[in-house]
Amino acid sequence: MPHYSGPLLTRPVAEALCAARDAGSDEWQGSLTLGFTRDHARLSAQGWEWRGQLHPYPGKLKDRTIYYRDGDDYAPVARFAGSLIKLVPTEWGAPTFEIDGIKMLPTSKESPFEDARRKVALVEPAGKVVLDTCGGLGYFAACCLEAGVARIHSFEKNADVLWLRTLNPWSPDPDADTSAGRLLLAHADVSQAIAQFADASVDAVLHDPPRFGIAGELYSQAFYDQLARVLRRGGRLFHYTGSPNKLTSGRDVPREVEKRLEKAGFKAQLALDGVLAVRR
Repeated sequence: MPHYSGPLLTRPVAEALCAARDAGSDEWQGSLTLGFTRDHARLSAQGWEWRGQLHPYPGKLKDRTIYYRDGDDYAPVARFAGSLIKLVPTEWGAPTFEIDGIKMLPTSKESPFEDARRKVALVEPAGKVVLDTCGGLGYFAACCLEAGVARIHSFEKNADVLWLRTLNPWSPDPDADTSAGRLLLAHADVSQAIAQFADASVDAVLHDPPRFGIAGELYSQAFYDQLARVLRRGGRLFHYTGSPNKLTSGRDVPREVEKRLEKAGFKAQLALDGVLAVRR
């Protein structure tokens, strides 16, 4: 799907635009891309102009919502098809996303993009072929491209999440010159697609699955055996687990993951908010 190139508004940005107009200014400076770029817009009574296109002033917008230009109006970057999937602004610029109100990326202490960068650094992607099992908004892939990855195979099962990516300037575009054919993004379930990979065909793996209760198959011994099969000896894997409450869940998911990865043929240890493993 082609990436959206229009403005993205949040309530604070919309209010700042209108305040500048009301103050009699003919120009506004800020970001119309969720902090990805620094922008300026020309203001007039008829609307505001950005990148050569005139846009209407927005009405009152909701908090915790991102809006894009949809025809003559602004619409939330959200879809409902059994679940409500929504792009959500953060104080850091790079957005997170929610499924039925559950935040899918950590944002409390730092930007989700910076969080992804720290995790990607653990697998040292420069010059490597990387498997990105659950692409989400593509922050792992973007950081791999930034680090000089040779090629990254990224999978995303949810079509609505792929739609969010086309509206998020922080999500890498596989067709952009900066990707240079290195990002191969597939709309597919990695638990099935991994069977198509040859033995020892990737150098590193990034595994950021949904919660165990949503996608238990991606925490299974069978899937970890497949990850061990496709990863070359000495290759690194980072598996995000988060830190589920052991008292309420009755489980220690990171330790369970560590043990299953060891059984599959990895040397594993807890790292950051997940498990770092090396193929033996």
